[in-house]
Amino acid sequence: MNIVDSSGWLAYFADEPNAKHFLIPLKDTASLIVPAVTIYEVFKVVLRESSENEALQAAAAMQRGTVVDLTANLAIAASKLSLQHRLLMADSIILATSQVFNAKIWTQNSDFKNIYGVKYFPKK
Repeated sequence: MNIVDSSGWLAYFADEPNAKHFLIPLKDTASLIVPAVTIYEVFKVVLRESSENEALQAAAAMQRGTVVDLTANLAIAASKLSLQHRLLMADSIILATSQVFNAKIWTQNSDFKNIYGVKYFPKK
């Protein structure tokens, strides 16, 4: 199972230099877990930088994977991880989701770089 965090999705949609690193998990939609918070983050950035139509298309593409909503149990696990790893809310939700689904996180977000189970690619 794989999770591409918001930074990876945004790199992919913008065809940034690191986009190639996210092709493997993004093409394998059967193994792709999508925390709902990543849809929020990506939609917001694409809406701000492009248009509502582009943001809706990005959100639709993201929903090809298995979307995971934030539950009370997931929120509690995320808050513990936030304190343990000093992560922001969205990052801790992504990490908690990865642990529930035993999924690898693919990211270029340096906040994840020293966490087990993460494939980190420095932003170019």
